[in-house]
Amino acid sequence: MREKLEQLEQRFIELEGLLADPATMNDKAGYQQLAKELSDISPIVYSFRELKNSEHQRAELQKELEKSGDAEFRQLAHSEIEDLARKEKEIEARIEGFFKAQQGEDKFSNRDVIIEVRAGTGGEEAALFAGDLYRMYTKYALAKNWKVELMDSNPTDLHGFKEVIFAVRGKEVYKRLRYESGVHRVQRVPQTEASGRIHTSAATVAVMMEPEEVELEIEPKDLRIDVFRSSGRGGQHVNTTDSAVRLTHLPSGLVVTCQDERSQIKNRIKAMRVLRARLLDKMQADRTQEQSQLRKSQVGTGDRSEKIRTYNFPDRRVTDHRIGFTSHNLEALLEGDLDEITEALIAAGQKEE
Repeated sequence: MREKLEQLEQRFIELEGLLADPATMNDKAGYQQLAKELSDISPIVYSFRELKNSEHQRAELQKELEKSGDAEFRQLAHSEIEDLARKEKEIEARIEGFFKAQQGEDKFSNRDVIIEVRAGTGGEEAALFAGDLYRMYTKYALAKNWKVELMDSNPTDLHGFKEVIFAVRGKEVYKRLRYESGVHRVQRVPQTEASGRIHTSAATVAVMMEPEEVELEIEPKDLRIDVFRSSGRGGQHVNTTDSAVRLTHLPSGLVVTCQDERSQIKNRIKAMRVLRARLLDKMQADRTQEQSQLRKSQVGTGDRSEKIRTYNFPDRRVTDHRIGFTSHNLEALLEGDLDEITEALIAAGQKEE
C-alpha cells in the first residue's frame, strides 16, 4: 500500500501543477476532469502526509529516548510514542476506508441527482400522493441544506402532480436518496372520496445520478429537437410563445419534454440535463441486468416496478418492505424527517456490499 500512496502523492503534485497551467484552464472539459481527479485523491494524500508526519515524530522521539537517561522524560516519551502509534493505526484504517469507498458505491456519495415522481394507479389521489412525495423530498433537502431546482412538472387542479421532475444538489445527496427509487404505495381516505373508504394508490420515484460533462457526451446528430407552445395551468405567459422543448434521443428512443420556463433556451438546457441523467440511468440499468442474480439479493436502488414502501395513514405507519423497517412516525416523515429510514437503508446496503 505504501508504494501506491507514494504514487498518489506524486500524482497529486502533478495535478496541482497542471491545474495552475493557463493552457489547462482554457480546456474546460479537461480542466474539470483533472479537478475531479484531484478532489478524489486529496483525502487520501492528506491522510498519507499526516501519517508520514506522525511517523517522523515517533522516530525522533525514539532517538531521544535511546540517548536520554532521565526517568521522567523516558516515561513521557514512551507514552507519546504509544499515542503516535495508535494514531498511525487510525490513519491507516482511514486510508483503507478511502480506498474501499472509491472501489464501491460510496464513490458516488456526493453526486447530484435528478428525481422523477410520477402518479401511478389511483387517479387524482395518486397525483396528490405524488405531490406529497415531492414536498417530502424538498423539505428533507431544506433540512440538509441541499439545493432543489424544479426541472419540469405536470400539475393537476387539486395541487397534485401527474409528473414532477427536479434536481437536488449538495453533500451526500446520492448516498441518502439513492434508495428512494421504486413504487411508493399509500393507503388512506382520499380527498375525493365522499364515503370515507380507504383507498390504495401509488406513485413511482426514479432517482438518477446527474452525469458530469466529461462522463457522457450526446452527439447532435443523435437528437431531434421539437419546440411547441406550453400547455397546462399557468398565467398570462402560457401559450403565447413556442417555449416548450421536446428532445428525442434517436438511438435510445428516450423522449424528454420541458415547459416550465418561459425561455426556450432554459427549457432546452433543462431537458438536456434530464436526458443525460436518463441515459446514464439506462446504461447503469443495462449493466445491472447483466448481474441479475446479484441484483436479486441487494437492497433495491433502481427497479421502478419494485414496491418498496407503504404509507398507511389510518395506522400512522410507514413500512419499507426491502429491509422490514417500520416507523409509526408518518406525519414527521412526510414533513421531511427521513433520516431514520435513510440510515437504516444505508446500513443495510453497506452490509450487503
